[in-house]
Amino acid sequence: MIPWVRLDTADIPGGGGTLRLMQRGAEFSIMIGSNELMNSRLSGSEEALASLSAERIAGRASPRILIGGLGMGFTLRAALAEFGPDAAITVAELVPAVVAWARGPMQPVFGDCLDDPRVKIHVGDVGDPIRAGRGSFDAILLDVDNGPDGLTRESNDGLYTLQGLGAAYGALRPGGVLAVWSSGPSAVFTQRLRRSGFAVEEVRVRANRGRSGAKHVIWLATRPGA
Repeated sequence: MIPWVRLDTADIPGGGGTLRLMQRGAEFSIMIGSNELMNSRLSGSEEALASLSAERIAGRASPRILIGGLGMGFTLRAALAEFGPDAAITVAELVPAVVAWARGPMQPVFGDCLDDPRVKIHVGDVGDPIRAGRGSFDAILLDVDNGPDGLTRESNDGLYTLQGLGAAYGALRPGGVLAVWSSGPSAVFTQRLRRSGFAVEEVRVRANRGRSGAKHVIWLATRPGA
């Protein structure tokens, strides 16, 4: 068996721990401690985060999309495929090294998606454009820290509190969608979304796009309106 090789490490701002970029042949993994945050072979649910969101805002002209978390680019590439040439997609990534890895050792995974003219990279907390974007976005896609029960950074919890969800609600246009990826379900979070004013749908999606294997959860929370 081909052994794993550590390519690089990066500290998460705010004391959230240290990420490790690992490679085994053509396979990549990003880990924190003994937990694997993402793997280049498992992309199904991250892609569904974009495709399910696109279904719910289909037909909108010049949609503005905010993606929280670059990861291995699965959600971004799916969004580029789903949304038309008039879309504007901002990707917020907290850890600068993750952007560097996308342009460096993981470039075979990312291809040229970061150079697409529809894409803007914001290196920093996704909460910043959410709080600044009153009524600006048609969709906000969050794939941050394994979901509401995160592993890495306590301040990520602020995205999933009533206050954080209220900010996301305010950043969306009427009829816009907040899509949240999670490694597992949370009835408490579902109720919190409803308390924030969203119409909520919970979808379970295979991690590997097949008929077996782990399932992840995507919440699709729509702001009422036209």
